[in-house]
Amino acid sequence: MTTTELPASPPVRRAPERRRGRAAAGLHVVVGLALAAGAIWVQSFDLTGDEQAMPLTYVGAKGEDVDAGRFSVRVDKVSTAKAVKALDDTVATDQLFLVVDAAATSPRTPLHLGMPTLLTADGRRFAATDKVNKDSTLAYYWIQPGWWSKGRFVFEVPASALPGAQAVFGLPVAGLYTEPLPPEAQIDLGIDDATAERLSSAPAEIFDLNEKP
Repeated sequence: MTTTELPASPPVRRAPERRRGRAAAGLHVVVGLALAAGAIWVQSFDLTGDEQAMPLTYVGAKGEDVDAGRFSVRVDKVSTAKAVKALDDTVATDQLFLVVDAAATSPRTPLHLGMPTLLTADGRRFAATDKVNKDSTLAYYWIQPGWWSKGRFVFEVPASALPGAQAVFGLPVAGLYTEPLPPEAQIDLGIDDATAERLSSAPAEIFDLNEKP
């Protein structure tokens, strides 16, 4: 018996059933995805305001490209100085200026980095110094997709803040609006006790921020 002798009617009857089965399966997949998305959306309402403001933290070390989703950042170098020069102004400190050479890029959308903070091994946080205007830092420049923008940030800290310090980079805060679960990159600056001793005992007299990284 050849295949041409098989009855034609059964396949004709089964084909609509298979199509209906595929359609039903596809509908089930769509509904399932919608329910899953809805569950995630509903779960966001379970977060308190403080929890929604908590960042998603991506960690790394000096010399590594740390991908925080909406941006990537890398710390290339750290230095110390007794004074820093920005544009035509030179400012001094009775502590230390910690200068962080960094680079950043964005995968899709141009953006700015916010001013970072310095997190110490014992949990203290230092804001970037206000003795240096933002337009002399990496936060001033647009971070563009496709290439790395380089710049610096400066912290004014005691020598005791150096060992184990980490720089924390994020996005600017826009007015009163707090972005839910904002991304941040927390980068270990690679300052062990020996490096901290070297940085604190022999800071540069003046660090010129006008020179390109």
